[in-house]
Amino acid sequence: MALYEHVVVTRPDISPQQVDALVEDITKIVTDGNGKVEKSEYWGLRNLSYAIKKSRKAHYSLLNIDAPGPVIHEIERRHRINEDVLRFLTVKVEELQAEPSPVIARKDRDDRKRDRDDFGGGGGFSGGGFRGGDDRPPRGDRPPREDRGDRPPRPPRDR
Repeated sequence: MALYEHVVVTRPDISPQQVDALVEDITKIVTDGNGKVEKSEYWGLRNLSYAIKKSRKAHYSLLNIDAPGPVIHEIERRHRINEDVLRFLTVKVEELQAEPSPVIARKDRDDRKRDRDDFGGGGGFSGGGFRGGDDRPPRGDRPPREDRGDRPPRPPRDR
């Protein structure tokens, strides 16, 4: 059997429970075809890069599938018929990733950072511009900008 990563993008106006039902339907098709779904991830309601069927957002789901080719063809055939599915992509891979996908890993990292920031653990601006106040390194021996001789003076601006 072959290994596949399958991403499904569904309409934003359906509920996450309906997305889970669609994923369960895919899982049932795979198991009926003597395959198995190694991992299933719901990435959530995310912004699209461009509008698809007048939608600016969509629900994303990822499935790692170990199944024969005809099972994948059946899944894709059902996605073409289903009105809730905006897009789908199936990619054959050499091996399936056991760890969380980069989307989920980044989301977890952002959640941890947000939790840390809520309790005053750094991040954000601490006054004094983008570099954070008095943390700026000294200028050293560099002369002020107007005294530098490394470029000619600017001509006066005509208004």
